[in-house]
Amino acid sequence: MTTLELILVYLCAAVFGVVVFRSLRLPPMLGYLVVGVVIGPHALALAQSTSAIASLAEFGVVFLMFVIGLEFSLPKLRAMGRHVFGLGLAQVVVTMAVATLGLHLLGRWAPGWWALDWRSGLTLSGALAMSSTAIVGKLMAERLELDSEHGKRVLGVLLFQDLAVVPLLVLVPALGSKEEHLMQALGLAMLKAAGLVVLLLWGGQRIMRWWLTLVARRKSEELFVLNLLLITLGMAWLTEHFGLSLALGAFIAGMLISETEFKAQVESDIRPFHDVLMGLFFISIGMMLDWHLVVQRWGLVLLLVTVPVAFKIVLITGLAKVLGASTGVAVRTGLYLAQAGEFGFVLLSLGSDVGLIPASLLNPILAGMVLSMLMTPFIIAYSDALVLRFVSSEWMQSALQMTAIARRSINVQKHVIICGFGRCGQNLARMLEPEGIDFIALDLDPDRVRQAAAAGDAVVFGDASRPQALIAAGLSRASAVVVTYLDLPGALKVIALVRAHAPHVPVIVRTQDDRELERLYAAGATEVVPEAIEGSLMLASHALALVGVPMRRVIRIVQEQRDRRYSLLRGYFHGTDDSGAEDLAAERLETVVLPPAAAAIGKTLGELALEELGVRLVSWRRSGGRAERPDSEELLDAGDVLVLGGRADALLRAEERLLRG
Repeated sequence: MTTLELILVYLCAAVFGVVVFRSLRLPPMLGYLVVGVVIGPHALALAQSTSAIASLAEFGVVFLMFVIGLEFSLPKLRAMGRHVFGLGLAQVVVTMAVATLGLHLLGRWAPGWWALDWRSGLTLSGALAMSSTAIVGKLMAERLELDSEHGKRVLGVLLFQDLAVVPLLVLVPALGSKEEHLMQALGLAMLKAAGLVVLLLWGGQRIMRWWLTLVARRKSEELFVLNLLLITLGMAWLTEHFGLSLALGAFIAGMLISETEFKAQVESDIRPFHDVLMGLFFISIGMMLDWHLVVQRWGLVLLLVTVPVAFKIVLITGLAKVLGASTGVAVRTGLYLAQAGEFGFVLLSLGSDVGLIPASLLNPILAGMVLSMLMTPFIIAYSDALVLRFVSSEWMQSALQMTAIARRSINVQKHVIICGFGRCGQNLARMLEPEGIDFIALDLDPDRVRQAAAAGDAVVFGDASRPQALIAAGLSRASAVVVTYLDLPGALKVIALVRAHAPHVPVIVRTQDDRELERLYAAGATEVVPEAIEGSLMLASHALALVGVPMRRVIRIVQEQRDRRYSLLRGYFHGTDDSGAEDLAAERLETVVLPPAAAAIGKTLGELALEELGVRLVSWRRSGGRAERPDSEELLDAGDVLVLGGRADALLRAEERLLRG
């Protein structure tokens, strides 16, 4: 097979793996691993692990370390310092100490079965200490848990693990030296690493800023990207030239750029290279796995899956509990960090290259790591059920949280539930208060909730994507639900919950732009407000005013554009204070829920001919929350919710026709 054919096989397999795993809502990294196993020399043998592909995969590690260095931020470390250098430091140090001692003792007690010395044990313990940032970070973002108590601890631990990889990349190659030269090799490696890091950080940042500015002034995108590749690979070559690892140089390069004003541009330019090469790296890892040996030694593989996972759950849970977390938060933190990580593969591969990992144990260990990562989405998905089952106090804490939310909402009617109390949510609350409209805000930032509650706002700690929280906030009595945060999966969860439990309540969603409008409307959103459109309307209004268009005409033009874009702005829901002649003549909105005995049941909208009465259909929701098109020929059914727009007298006639015929 030629090199081109081999690369084509890799690319076809990678595309297929990512499509399948994305369809299953699983991280694509798992798809790369599985594809590597399938096409590898030990399965279908569609591709062999050649040195050229192995070298290409190494570049994936280089760019991974570069991106991590790019995300390195002293302010971020200070902000999360309690979790990074508290729980994170404790987790890595204690895991490595306990695992190294245990593996060394096991090697002495069972030398024929587990022939590992302390150097091999230290290498494996470093790999064991790592967890998967790619998998856990993605799953927590989808579950809206990044700002939760356990989410902050998990992110802190993952951040420290990323930092801990740097000294381990120096340590592992030195451990591969001969016994008599070991201490000398370790000392020399540490001295080289410290000297190079100090030299680069001392003057490297100023040189890097000067050089990037010089390149940016040429105003050439191609030159800028080429320069990034030169810096990344050049720094990697420099550290390798000094007897250190490629990855260490890439990390330092990213760290130097992270403190310059070019960081955002660099992140966007380097991302495609990073993702593609990381995919090749994980495919090559999967190709290393010999499933024949896994089947033959299934007992050892099962042991290498269950024992490390159980060990990390117990250890991390205990450390989190000692450092002040509640039992439920501590257990969740342990469950989320129990799997192997991508850097564990890097350390395992490095240890194998220098002879620290015996070939007989490489495949079972590799299989255990891969299986633990495949288990992670399911562990996290059922984490709430596991915590509630095994932590008795979690029931009480959950009940107290729901009680706190219900206490705020129990005496209010026709209120607005605000999902997220950031800047947008707070501005909405400030506009509702003068109108005498009650609101309840749910937010997952405990500091923000504490400060807002102290200021007298109706804000409680709660996850709007959980049905218990929405129901406790008085969903069935609410007049509207507003999703203020820019998170598509989270917004879709809230919409689905509202449609399932209170289909008559309108949902307004904030988005960044209009790319997901149809998806949000199909899910059941009553209205979607893209920030990009509102920004463009404001930009246009200022431009028109500055070129001499009269302000009255500017306001009319902008309002016409809004009317075309937002159907709900052509009317409003009637209130008890809308009694003037002007209100009676203006268009308004009316929500009609069809009871079982309604005359419209079993008929189509065409048969009812509501437009003849001067009424338009704004939205139509089934009793189960499914949206129907206004021109649909489906039959109306009991529990359907119709939002109608028109004048008061026309709406009255339409309601009469729908309910009594």
